[in-house]
Amino acid sequence: MERTEIEEIGEFGLIRRLTEGLERRQSSTLVGVGDDAAVLDSGDRKVVISTDMLCEGIHFDLSYMPLKHLGYKAVVVNLSDICAMNVLPTQITVSMALSSRFSVEAVDEMYAGILKACEVYGVDLIGGDTTSSQAGLVLSIAAIGMANSDSIVSRSGAKPNDLLVVTGELGGAYMGLQILEREKEVFKSAPTAQPELQGHEGILERQLKPEARTDVIQEMADLGLKPTAMIDISDGLASEILHLCTASQCGVKLFEEKIPIHEETYETAREFNLDPTLCALSGGEDYELLFTICQEDYDKVHNHPKLTVIGHITEDASEHTLITRNGLHTPLKAQGWDGIKASRKANTEEED
Repeated sequence: MERTEIEEIGEFGLIRRLTEGLERRQSSTLVGVGDDAAVLDSGDRKVVISTDMLCEGIHFDLSYMPLKHLGYKAVVVNLSDICAMNVLPTQITVSMALSSRFSVEAVDEMYAGILKACEVYGVDLIGGDTTSSQAGLVLSIAAIGMANSDSIVSRSGAKPNDLLVVTGELGGAYMGLQILEREKEVFKSAPTAQPELQGHEGILERQLKPEARTDVIQEMADLGLKPTAMIDISDGLASEILHLCTASQCGVKLFEEKIPIHEETYETAREFNLDPTLCALSGGEDYELLFTICQEDYDKVHNHPKLTVIGHITEDASEHTLITRNGLHTPLKAQGWDGIKASRKANTEEED
């Protein structure tokens, strides 16, 4: 029997293989696999549900990730998926697998971060599960939100000539990770050396303690602005743009000069001899929102301090174009996060 290694097709290829042709048997399932969250019909209000899993050694490294920060971040990354449906989160469940090296006090510390996130975002912790693990710590959180059906936004609604908009600034989380990884390597060779973190506080927070953009969801509602399609940026801007285009069966033109990159991110990338634009396109873990709007809504986002128009949607579904600062048209390629390939890389490094 032929054997195909999972890393050959990657995380998204595996998801497509497992879910292609899934049959919906319940009329209450309005949106299933393929979006940031599922949508269930419960009558007057719709229930929006998403889940995400974080595995030690793949998604986080406890040599520099404090347990309290990990708990907080684990909640936030799930709340971000609910926000990506244009919905405010309301509840979470928390499940975890723990190895014997974790004490009760360590779990208390992690839960302090989880409960802090619940407090900040006004969500309730309503259940979960706990079991043992032989491979470190695994966290799985499900997030829930409720909304009227006419306010929910999926990935599939973008139309030709829609404007492409992003919240916040990009690439900071990736550069924060580079700082942490650099200092980890220094510590390995010189355990008494003090980490050089000064001047990088902003990007370190972007990596260790990201925030979900519930503020933007509320502000768009106040502006009377409803996106035509939306996704959150967890795997890198380029990857998410292509996901949105695939779901909407359309193309895109992205303008490099419009991509919002903070000065701290830009300077740190140069310090590492990295291209700041590539860090924004492929870095991931920014947990900002990427969405499309009708051109008629341009005035609602123009000069908004949290929103930047970075491109527009085209009719040709095969067109994925990055227009560089010097006017060069180049194919937009996804080089973002892939959990399956990251796992393979981590295992290989351990063997080496």
